[in-house]
Amino acid sequence: MSIPQSGGGVIEDHSQLAETLSKGCKPKDAWRIGTEHEKFGFCQDSLLPLPYEGDRSIKAVLEGLQNRFNWAPVFEGGNIIGLTKDGANVSLEPGGQLELSGAPLETIHQTCDEVNTHLAQVKAVADEIGVRFIGLGAAPEWTHEQMPLMPKGRYKLMNAYMEKVGTHGTQMMRRTCTVQVNLDFASEADMVQKLRVALALQPVATALFANSPFFEGQPNGHKSWRSRIWRSLDDVRTGMLPWVFEDGMGFERWVDYALDVPMYFVYRDGKYIDALGMSFRDFLKGELPALPGEKPLLSDWGDHLTTVFPEARIKQFIEMRGADGGPWRRLCALPAFWVGMLYDQGALDAAWDLCKGWTAEQREALRVAASVDGLQAQVDGIAMMDIAKEAVAISQAGLQARGKAGAGGLVADETHFLNALHESLETGQAPADELLADYHGKWGGDLKQIYKDYAY
Repeated sequence: MSIPQSGGGVIEDHSQLAETLSKGCKPKDAWRIGTEHEKFGFCQDSLLPLPYEGDRSIKAVLEGLQNRFNWAPVFEGGNIIGLTKDGANVSLEPGGQLELSGAPLETIHQTCDEVNTHLAQVKAVADEIGVRFIGLGAAPEWTHEQMPLMPKGRYKLMNAYMEKVGTHGTQMMRRTCTVQVNLDFASEADMVQKLRVALALQPVATALFANSPFFEGQPNGHKSWRSRIWRSLDDVRTGMLPWVFEDGMGFERWVDYALDVPMYFVYRDGKYIDALGMSFRDFLKGELPALPGEKPLLSDWGDHLTTVFPEARIKQFIEMRGADGGPWRRLCALPAFWVGMLYDQGALDAAWDLCKGWTAEQREALRVAASVDGLQAQVDGIAMMDIAKEAVAISQAGLQARGKAGAGGLVADETHFLNALHESLETGQAPADELLADYHGKWGGDLKQIYKDYAY
């Protein structure tokens, strides 16, 4: 989840809303890669999730990272709720999931070094206090009551609202993890093409990274239960956004969409003010019931943009949101997959050619099928395995064309970060398939073995 925005002054004119998004436009040589990933922490002896406070807790992990590795703490209401260092952030998801929001970096080599350094630091701190972390798309056993809500005002408000809309909102907040990548665009037209590809092919990422076949102690009938949860969360702020593929799509159209999404909160003086279900359009007119007579700041608009949750979304960059959290060795594959397709024009055009003929109904059906069947999904004669192979091949060609060397020039490009995906395509097995094979095979139905075999 995002941290509160700040600054920017009062919004004087509606045009400032789209201008805020357009300020994300950057020349190609300034494009960067921001990788985010979440993971579950648990006590090594009890296998239960971490509380916020105590000797073995989220707070202890954050303070350990602060003291041992010189991260600067972030506080809310006297509680440490995050860390910052060198352009990166460590933050807490609602159920205590620990998230790295990486710095904007130039290459996958750099972002993977960042991921590896972070996980090594977390492991060093965790080992000392009897804690471990695991990368999965959904908590395999833990119940809602076992997952403590973190002491952040935003989460308290969201938790109350999620209980009133949809059916799976609180599951998303407390019991899911994802890996995401944030990528830049050069212009409004470039944003539109990239966003359309990102939305249409997000089910491919869901299938390739599917890693949540268990929930509340047993198989749940889905390869990605995390993706299933998002389908029944809050229809007005989630989904595949079919209007993005219509004529007239641009920054202003995104503004219209976001303005129609009900608000969660307004952040003032270090506190979250309840604006649940209220209208940002009313806020622009100074008619927000929570702050009568007050008009929004640009930072309020920035905060509001973080409360829309489609499969891909724009702020001043495009965020890919369709993949489950996963094993350490696969975390670098997600940014590589999308960078290869979106940061080379030839690859981007090829990716659009792959999906541009699909209807809105087919795109939605692929999203559903990806969550249920993963790489084995079939929709209207479209085989997920076939389009995944094409997408990964396009990504590979894009990474080769980028030619970003690593390891002091010893590694010619970034294509090796796709190796985990090539393995999945060769075997037909996403991480969820491997988990299910272990569950029905060597684990003998004992799901507790997942913590031993799959923890970082």
